[in-house]
Amino acid sequence: MQLFVGGACAGKRDVVAARFPYAIGWRLAATHPFSDCQQALVANTPLVITGVLEWLHAVLESAENRTEEGANNDTLRQQWQGDMTALCQRAEELNAPLIIIATEVGRGIVPMQPEQRRLRDLNGWFVQDATAQAEQVWYVRHGLVMAIK
Repeated sequence: MQLFVGGACAGKRDVVAARFPYAIGWRLAATHPFSDCQQALVANTPLVITGVLEWLHAVLESAENRTEEGANNDTLRQQWQGDMTALCQRAEELNAPLIIIATEVGRGIVPMQPEQRRLRDLNGWFVQDATAQAEQVWYVRHGLVMAIK
């Protein structure tokens, strides 16, 4: 798996499109959760996953996840870690390169609204978990790409 991370409008999509011109795209959303990414895998074809931040926002908006309890955060994280591991294994079996594009948010700015703080926390944890499983991690800023793993 490769992870491309950077701020909004940093050029991540352009970089990925140039490197993987024949990739299939999968946009995460409330109706397209992370666990469903496997159905988009095609043998020998790269899969680009986008919409992580929007998907996490939709997850937080669901009624059962509106609490700020840490255990609930842990449950969410364990779920996507398992889904990510299964997705990476299946992609490897199919020789389908897996690419995740994630948005870096915050840059040290802590919002006043608890739900916005929680969203940034979850996004940060997701990126950390993706980084741990990724073979390569790229940081994109102003269209420039820097290998960080």
